[in-house]
Amino acid sequence: MKIICEIYRSPKEEGMYLYVKKEEGLSRVPDELLKMFGKPQQAMVLLLTPGKKLAHASVEKVAENLEEKGFYLQMPPRGDRDPDAERVRALNSKLSGR
Repeated sequence: MKIICEIYRSPKEEGMYLYVKKEEGLSRVPDELLKMFGKPQQAMVLLLTPGKKLAHASVEKVAENLEEKGFYLQMPPRGDRDPDAERVRALNSKLSGR
C-alpha cells in the first residue's frame, strides 16, 4: 500500500487536520464537513506506507478511511489541552461568529 495524500489544516480549530488522496483532492469530502472545517489550508503532502509513523493516527486507519470515505479527519487531542486556553478559544469562537 502506497498512498500519496494531501493534509489540510483547519483555520477554525487548532490541531484539526483533513487527509485526502492527492489525486482526488477534496472531491469526496462532504460539504457539511467542509463548512465545519473552514477553508482548508494545505499543510503538506505525504506518502503513506505500511509501518510509517503518524503523530495521532495509525497509517492503516487513515488508509482505510481514505479508501472507504475519501477522507480522514484528525481531531485535536483533548487530553493535552489547557482548560484556561480552552475557555479563551471558546470565547474567541463566539466573538468571531465561528
